[in-house]
Amino acid sequence: MRVNCEKEAVNQMALEILAAARTAPKAKGFDNIVTYLLEEEDVEKVATAMENLAEKLGAFLIRDAENIRNSDAVIMIGLKETRPIGLNCGACGFETCADFKNAEKTKETPFNGPICSVKSVDLGIALGSAAAKAKDMCLDNRIMYSAGAAACKTGMIDAECAYAIPLSMSGKSIYFDRAEMAAAKQMKK
Repeated sequence: MRVNCEKEAVNQMALEILAAARTAPKAKGFDNIVTYLLEEEDVEKVATAMENLAEKLGAFLIRDAENIRNSDAVIMIGLKETRPIGLNCGACGFETCADFKNAEKTKETPFNGPICSVKSVDLGIALGSAAAKAKDMCLDNRIMYSAGAAACKTGMIDAECAYAIPLSMSGKSIYFDRAEMAAAKQMKK
């Protein structure tokens, strides 16, 4: 007899969530989305990278690293190519897409900007589709800049910009009451 075996399904659910991200609509039909399902050793690498970046990017990365470690599965959704799609909309801060193409990519920040705003919207739609699918499957989740930034900054994934969606199946969401969780850990020390 197997008891409390719900968590065995989380990785399969994660694949379905990534399918929702893949099939989300993309501007002009250009699919620059990349998706990842992290293995256990990858989760630890991302969490450690988050802790290492905390001094530069903010202490919240330490809290989020603990959430990543405590998740049943972690997926990443990002943009492999962030160059403009030729609309000359100006939302990226450049007057034309040609001006954008001539700009140097940033090297010191987690994401390699500038990023075409239309592609950023594509990424947002993919993330929204994934989070909605997770919700529909009754999985607790949270979209995390921090884990995606760490994975991009350290070159762990092949993306210029990415976000993580950690997934959890438990009696209470581990992604809320995080201040209480941190305070309880501090008191134990």
